Amino acid sequence: MRYFSTRGANSRSLLRRDCAHRPGSNGGLYIPEHIPALPADWQERWRDHSFQDLSVEILSLYISPSEITRNELRTLVDKSYSTFRHPEITPLKKLSDKTYVLELFHGPTFAFKDVALQLLGNLFEFFLVRRNSKKSAEEKREKLTVVGATSGDTGSAAIYGLRGKADVSIFILHPKGRVSPIQEAQMTTVTDANVHNLAVRGTFDDCQDTVKALFADAAFNARHRLGAVNSINWARILAQTVYYFLAHFHARKALPQGAQLQFVVPTGNFGDVLAGYYARCMGLPMERLVVATNENDILSRFWKSGAYEKVDRAPAAGGASDGKQAVGGVRETLSPAMDILVSSNFERLLWYLAYEAQGAADDERERRQKACATVDGWMRAVKADGRVQLPTAVLEAARRDFAAERISDAQTLETIRAYHSSSPSYIADPHTAVGLCAAALVASHNPSSTVQVVLSTAHPAKFSEAVTRALQGAPSFDFERDVLPEEFRGLLERERRVVDVPNDVEAVKAVIERFVGDGQAFAEKGASV
Repeated sequence: MRYFSTRGANSRSLLRRDCAHRPGSNGGLYIPEHIPALPADWQERWRDHSFQDLSVEILSLYISPSEITRNELRTLVDKSYSTFRHPEITPLKKLSDKTYVLELFHGPTFAFKDVALQLLGNLFEFFLVRRNSKKSAEEKREKLTVVGATSGDTGSAAIYGLRGKADVSIFILHPKGRVSPIQEAQMTTVTDANVHNLAVRGTFDDCQDTVKALFADAAFNARHRLGAVNSINWARILAQTVYYFLAHFHARKALPQGAQLQFVVPTGNFGDVLAGYYARCMGLPMERLVVATNENDILSRFWKSGAYEKVDRAPAAGGASDGKQAVGGVRETLSPAMDILVSSNFERLLWYLAYEAQGAADDERERRQKACATVDGWMRAVKADGRVQLPTAVLEAARRDFAAERISDAQTLETIRAYHSSSPSYIADPHTAVGLCAAALVASHNPSSTVQVVLSTAHPAKFSEAVTRALQGAPSFDFERDVLPEEFRGLLERERRVVDVPNDVEAVKAVIERFVGDGQAFAEKGASV
């Protein structure tokens, strides 16, 4: 399998060279040359597979054995998921006859990002070890500098996936004061010498723009051999397709014949739901995917109007929720991992929509090139004007595969309360609550045979403020008893290591230049730039 950039069809790459490491050199994102079809007998042959078994089968469809043999892939998969607390890795839990949750938070950092980033960390290490094993003792070892932006969960998951790995340094940028206390502590209390945390005085989108600028700087990129951990990394999307298949098989064993699954995905950067789209394109049967957003609703606005624009031009009723202000166009909400102005992975879906809009063509290469040129034009418009209006045919094609809903903070709190008081009682984190609320809004339009699976993306203990606020006064609720896992006790009191930096690319470069390859220099309590 080879890959090319969404903005240039002539850009080809193998997984080991670029796709596991960085975005496309022309600013686009890598996608596979084709989406492989499932084996004819997959339903029968895979129905009793474990998560690990499914990972090997699905990843093998995209990864050539010349890059990673099946035995090597099995070893990588087993190593990656040995860190999870639940034997099923992503268990499916029934809330009602029509609603299930797919719990994705049983990894080491209690968030869905662990599913991809435990594997990605081991992929980085695998390729580095292979290349360095071919060098003589006198040759300089090849190293990797991983950089990433986080709105909360990606950072800690990436750090836990890469901490202590030889020849890898990791720099994670987070918006100062705009992640939950637990999320911040999970990142900044890791003391491994190769781990570096940067608190940026700005928003998540500022952090993400800085990371993109680092990759766009050819000289800096080459000098430090940058690698990406954000969901723009194709390997992350691929790893996440697996739990859609696992949910399918587990649901089939519990549901009546004829039931159809609909996955509801709380999302900000569009990576988690995009993985479901790839699973659907491969042949996994499902109803339309539901995109659940919070008040930072660039995605739900697109599905209503066809406009992909950074900021809603219509005045918001009452302003930002709960009196919270919008910073740089981003509203601070109770579901901070989704407080994102631009959804980077949406570009991958746009490519498939542009490709379909070209219609059938005798020359497949020309059709791809036209789709790439179209996406490049759309993304340039977003960068220059803050928006692009997509053609009606493109919007209709997007509505065929997706629905979208916007959920407010008030609805999020009410949903947490409702599911806590229901039978069985379920305590949802605010992101999962966004998904549950969106599912209820969409359910009235579904066929009677539809059963919804809401992706539960984080453990509620990671968002104690929202959960406690929703359930304060509930006589049967005790946060420490009912929610707080043992791993989080005392976490907020541990020593931190973090560097404060302004929202400035050059300042971030200076930190990387200062610390890369010199873990001891960072082993101070912290610093400011």
